[in-house]
Amino acid sequence: MHVIASFPFSTNVELALKKLEENGVLKNNIVAIPLKSIKNGDHILDTLYQSDGHGTLDLGFILGTIFMLLGAIYGFVLTWGPIIWGLIGLISGISLGFIIRYLYIKRKNKLYLPKEQKTEVILIIRCSEQQIPMINQILINHRAIGLGELQK
Repeated sequence: MHVIASFPFSTNVELALKKLEENGVLKNNIVAIPLKSIKNGDHILDTLYQSDGHGTLDLGFILGTIFMLLGAIYGFVLTWGPIIWGLIGLISGISLGFIIRYLYIKRKNKLYLPKEQKTEVILIIRCSEQQIPMINQILINHRAIGLGELQK
C-alpha cells in the first residue's frame, strides 16, 4: 500500500516526516518530492488555445476607428486628402491603443502578482494496511492539502 500526500512547502513537512519515523515508518519507505515552480512568460496576444482574458487589441481597434474617422473628416481640409489621413489615423490609433494596453497590463502584473509562488511537496509513503489510519491522522494533523491511497 502507498499513501500519497501533498503539502505546501513549509516546516510542517519536516514535522510530519519526523512524526512518521517516530511511529515506525522506515526512512527508506518515505519519498519526498519537492515541486519546482514554473514561471509562465507573459503573452501579449491571445491564441486559440490559451487566453488570459486581457485583450490587447480591443483598445487599439477602438482608438483606430476614432482616429480614422477624425482623419477622414479633417482630411478634407488638410493637404493629403481624407483617404491618406484616414489611414494615418487608423495606424496611429491602433498603435497608440496597443501601447497603452500593453503598458497597463505590464504595470498591473508587476503590482498585483506575487513575486514568488509557493510550491508543494509530494510525499509517497509505503506502508502496510494496518498503518494507514495512523499515517493519515499524522498527515492531517500536520496540514496536508490532499491525501490519497494506492493499493497494489
